[in-house]
Amino acid sequence: MESRFDRLFLAIDLGTSGAKAALVDIEGRIRKWAFRAVDLKLLPGGGAEQDPRQWWAAADESIRAVLPDSAAGRAAIAAISTSAMGEETVAVGRNGEPLADAMLWMDSRGKDEIVKAVSGVPNISGYGLRRIIPWLSLTGGAPSRSGKDPAGHILYIKNRHPEIYEKTWKFLNSLDYINMKLSGEICATRDSVLPLWVTDNRRAADVRYSPLLLKQLGFDREKLPDIVGGCDIIGRLRPPLADKWGLGSDVRIVAGSVDITASAVGAGSLFDKRSNLCLGTSSYLSTHIDCKKTDLRTSIASFPSAIDGQYLIMNNQTVAAGNLSFLKDRILYHKDELLIESGREDVYKIFDDICRKIPAGSNGLIYMPWLYGERTPCENAEVRGGIFNLSLENNREDIIKAVYEGVAFNSRWMTEGAEKLYGRKMERIMLAGGGGQSDIWCQIHADVTGRIIEQDHNPRQINSRGAAFIAAIGTGDLKAEDIPGLVKVKKTYYPRKAEQETYGRIFPIFLKLFKEGAKLNAAYNRALSLR
Repeated sequence: MESRFDRLFLAIDLGTSGAKAALVDIEGRIRKWAFRAVDLKLLPGGGAEQDPRQWWAAADESIRAVLPDSAAGRAAIAAISTSAMGEETVAVGRNGEPLADAMLWMDSRGKDEIVKAVSGVPNISGYGLRRIIPWLSLTGGAPSRSGKDPAGHILYIKNRHPEIYEKTWKFLNSLDYINMKLSGEICATRDSVLPLWVTDNRRAADVRYSPLLLKQLGFDREKLPDIVGGCDIIGRLRPPLADKWGLGSDVRIVAGSVDITASAVGAGSLFDKRSNLCLGTSSYLSTHIDCKKTDLRTSIASFPSAIDGQYLIMNNQTVAAGNLSFLKDRILYHKDELLIESGREDVYKIFDDICRKIPAGSNGLIYMPWLYGERTPCENAEVRGGIFNLSLENNREDIIKAVYEGVAFNSRWMTEGAEKLYGRKMERIMLAGGGGQSDIWCQIHADVTGRIIEQDHNPRQINSRGAAFIAAIGTGDLKAEDIPGLVKVKKTYYPRKAEQETYGRIFPIFLKLFKEGAKLNAAYNRALSLR
């Protein structure tokens, strides 16, 4: 007789850099995984797009690369679930085909539209008082004035590209799009629909559209998908895909979640026990609680999770480990006539080794990691990155260490903001994502934040593991309370006193650089008409 321990779950993890597929067992072990890249298009005026067809092609190739060779192995796959980026907008026609490229979480072209939609007199932080009160009461938050979430995207399409808006059957998030391709069903999850800012989130297990908020933004309800729970089974794998992949037609499609939720579930951050910091291209700090809360000062709130009855505190840094990619690809190994070597797989390990040699404080340098503006704990689309206090005594080793520290300073800022909402100190934080592979970055985070950092045993696969756990809850093979016991810690890092004191002196300067730098960035770029 088949046991639940014989079951496998196919997890898709769609991020900005591409699509990953993983074969995961009931205990969260990754049996096999594969990754395929997706192109990113940065456009004038703050545009950031990807082709949804590339998402699906990358997912399809990754899935085919991890499928078991044997018929018995394929028969063990019980369900498929997806973790995906959280703030994309895909306009699809009635045939499910995209009408344009997807606007990404970095795309700020809807800024003017959303600022107009949320403004009013009197106002609070730029939001009209009569508008912000319903948003805070019903959703727990409000549309980003940066225009970087789907609320701004849809208004941009409606006002600037009315021909696309009129042809749109449904506006989908990236998660919703992948689920449509898998099952043929059109739906949104409680967390994928969140950044539309038109839902009543007061009951975590019963999120629904609010007629009042739909009217405030001028959205047509019929252009939005119905809402389901993250652990809900939304259908079966489409027969053409089952045939193509050699899977049974009874493979269930579980709705899944956005990456922040999947990461929190994969880290065992459930029921108020553990916090999770996932360092990917961007980073996000999250923890589950049992109620809806909002802190206007830090733009941090809790929102419905994929886990029934739970809310998730989440905040994010727009560019986190992406700063290292920027350093590698655009500065140190930029493909120009100065390039000596490229394509080395061990470059990030070399960065780690360099960081171990450089003292805390990077010999006087502070790196500002805001390469594409910032969201929380202080939203500002104008602020940009830089290096402070550079002198003739510094070298590129100092700069590399400063990049690591700058991201960690922003993690501390996010952590302290989240703790105000959480109501207590986050004593232990699980560090995961691609950046969680770096031992030295884990130690720097412990020293900078003053928190105990637990390094996930398989940090790059935390979203895949979370998606698989959500699938297993959906099929009845797991209960949410089982998950914390399945999460394994590779190593624990404790704050070191001397380094913590050094970083404690630097941190106030880091915060001041954000405040003053944002003003200068805005004035400078207006003067040069760069944005």
